[in-house]
Amino acid sequence: MATENKNLSEYDKTTIPNASKFRFGIVVSEWNDSITESLYQGAYEALIDNGVLPNNIIRWNVPGSFELIYGSKKMQEQMVNAVIAIGSVIQGETKHFDFVCEAVSQGIKDLNVMRDVPVIFCVLTDNTLAQAQARSGGKHGNKGTEAAIAAIKMAELRKNS
Repeated sequence: MATENKNLSEYDKTTIPNASKFRFGIVVSEWNDSITESLYQGAYEALIDNGVLPNNIIRWNVPGSFELIYGSKKMQEQMVNAVIAIGSVIQGETKHFDFVCEAVSQGIKDLNVMRDVPVIFCVLTDNTLAQAQARSGGKHGNKGTEAAIAAIKMAELRKNS
């Protein structure tokens, strides 16, 4: 696994662009909210830690991970420099997991290809709740933190391109 030896919360602050002038949108799924709230906290804290003003962070909630696509599309229209889509899909007994994961990853990919505001994929697709907990503030750190750093870097890339 890619994260077995990597703490998702670690980053070298000297390599992060100045984010004080950027505005970010965060779209958060309400499904598996114990996980998505932890991911949101990791993202929010990393943005603040890197100079983003609290009033330059917009949060919208959507019912589930499937709805992250539409929520992110509408958030792109809010004069933000980047969007972070936060969700958690945990394997169950049916193929629903496969359909949701495929649709969300393809939908967010499509937003990145067709539109000018980057959308960062912060959707955990785990087999168990324990795996999701390990990646949302547990032993592997917080994928939300990693997503926020990616959002800052992509906002800087967009600004400079």
